[in-house]
Amino acid sequence: MKTNFLYGFFFISTFMFAQTTEELVLVDHNLNEINNLLKVKSPSEPDAISDNGFNFEILDAGVNSKYSEFCSGFFRNKVIMVSSKKLGPLAKIDPKTGEGYQDLYCLDVDKNGRLSRPLLFSRILNTKYNEGQLSFSPNQKTVYFTRSTKNVSNRYKLYKADLEEDSHGNWVNEELLSINKEYVSIENPYLNSTGDKLYFSANMPDSYGGFDLYVCDVLPNGDLSEPVNLGNTVNSEKDEKYPSLSKDSKYFYFSSKGHLNFGGYDVFESKILKNGYSKPRNMGNTINTIFDEVAYILAAKNKGYVTSNRRNGKGGYDLYTAINDEVIQNLKGKVFDIKSKTILPNSVVILKDEEGTEISRYITGTDAAYSFNVKPFENYNITVSMEGFNELNLDFLANRGTKTTYFKNLELVSIVPKNNDVERELRLLADNIFFDSNKYDIKKELYRVMNKIIYILKEHPEMRLAIDAHTDNVGNDAYNLNLSNNRAASVLNYLVTNGISKDRLQSKGYGETKPVIDCKNNCSEENLQTNRRVELVILNK
Repeated sequence: MKTNFLYGFFFISTFMFAQTTEELVLVDHNLNEINNLLKVKSPSEPDAISDNGFNFEILDAGVNSKYSEFCSGFFRNKVIMVSSKKLGPLAKIDPKTGEGYQDLYCLDVDKNGRLSRPLLFSRILNTKYNEGQLSFSPNQKTVYFTRSTKNVSNRYKLYKADLEEDSHGNWVNEELLSINKEYVSIENPYLNSTGDKLYFSANMPDSYGGFDLYVCDVLPNGDLSEPVNLGNTVNSEKDEKYPSLSKDSKYFYFSSKGHLNFGGYDVFESKILKNGYSKPRNMGNTINTIFDEVAYILAAKNKGYVTSNRRNGKGGYDLYTAINDEVIQNLKGKVFDIKSKTILPNSVVILKDEEGTEISRYITGTDAAYSFNVKPFENYNITVSMEGFNELNLDFLANRGTKTTYFKNLELVSIVPKNNDVERELRLLADNIFFDSNKYDIKKELYRVMNKIIYILKEHPEMRLAIDAHTDNVGNDAYNLNLSNNRAASVLNYLVTNGISKDRLQSKGYGETKPVIDCKNNCSEENLQTNRRVELVILNK
């Protein structure tokens, strides 16, 4: 295997460490084993996490400098960026980063999605200290923002300000919010689309490790409720930062050094459930690297921005456009009777999410087939109902990350009628046996009815059955008699083909001689349909 200088150097230094300390013997490990131990892979090697169902195109946003740039949010169709650009020869340097103190910038977006040259966003919000992330209320008249404290450049406090009416961007009523605590850094605020919840990261005393993600309710006056930790499904023993939401607020995004990770901060997705969050999913190797990926913020359904300090960038952290080509998968199959293995047209198949909310429904056609679009690594519930069968409920996980089709046939169990209901059941089934005009072959739509009759006969092996077929009075007597005989024979042959002994059956056609409605020459279409019927009669009562 070809190795680069960095990996070769690491191997040698690890070898020396093993010799001098005798605490960790890696002498016999090859480079692959070392990489596995450290959960680090060469960028040229395949990653165990793979794309995880995401297909990102990552493009330089075109505004990067030799300093750091982070996307923060959107204001009046402008992108708001946090940057440590060093403006002027007398600009102060943050000793912790070696770059200028961070300020807020705004950038226009043209019709092709390109960003303009950055301009300072606000002379009021920008100060001589580090400005952090910010987030605006839905009406964009209130901003929640973070700023480093006077003496500690990497510790941030959370503030709120209001947009002055009829002003040109003046922010007033600046207020340090009550949830701030001594020695706690509150960072990366993000308001949901309805403006009633504020997410942020903080190293609160109750964190699971380092920085955790929290949420507050936004009260009617703009104040915040007590912070609530998002719990150990989202938070790990390592740092979690940069919360954001999908455009429909169904998915929660954040960056973490924990969970299943390539290295540094990776971007993760978690589905928002009624009672919490789903297990976070690493968003894959088309967006994440062994370096840091943070501040993933969507501008549209499948397009947003992400910040990374990956190789070949221009500065410490660079801003990238992230376009996700959605991976659409398909779930399809057919509905069958579990015993006879015959298809069941007109079955109702419902696809639900893991919390039971209906996503889509499908009524099977003559081929009993169904089809749904599903998303990679999502949990679903499938419900199938059909007259005369027990309802089927089953769970399904779309467990692949690439474009694919899952095939899953659904098998229903027929409801066994009680003995005293058998005759009534057969009569009801017979009412559904119909034929096209001048035809006697059994249509596919009739299979579900015929299969139910087969099931009843198999459950009652002593039962003998007469199949009596009738026609309407359209056409001559001889023709109708022959047609009815053929229809009765078709039903009998179907039953015999599917395992019912011919000795238990007899069939006879009566033509038009026994109408239910004797309408003579004044029959409506409904009268004609009623007279075109099959009757099933139990012979051994």
